[in-house]
Amino acid sequence: MNRIGRERGWRPMSRQQFDYLCGPEGPLFVGTPQEVADKLVHLHGLFQNTRFIGQLMLEGMPHEAVLRSTELFGQVVSPAVQRALAPQTA
Repeated sequence: MNRIGRERGWRPMSRQQFDYLCGPEGPLFVGTPQEVADKLVHLHGLFQNTRFIGQLMLEGMPHEAVLRSTELFGQVVSPAVQRALAPQTA
């Protein structure tokens, strides 16, 4: 983030700012698959959104890590969110 910011004339981001962006109220989805799923469910509770469009930052990531992140999102995160948001039956 700081390299891109420097190119655009922004001040460096502090660790505190980065941690906030990654936290429950921030826009970044960083963490374990369960943490990402929990954040998506939390945001659904706030906004009642029916779609999620994410962007995976590829710069500097090995190709295998990109593939693994995509795989985890599809195989772990998405099903966990779907289960959490499924209508409850009696």
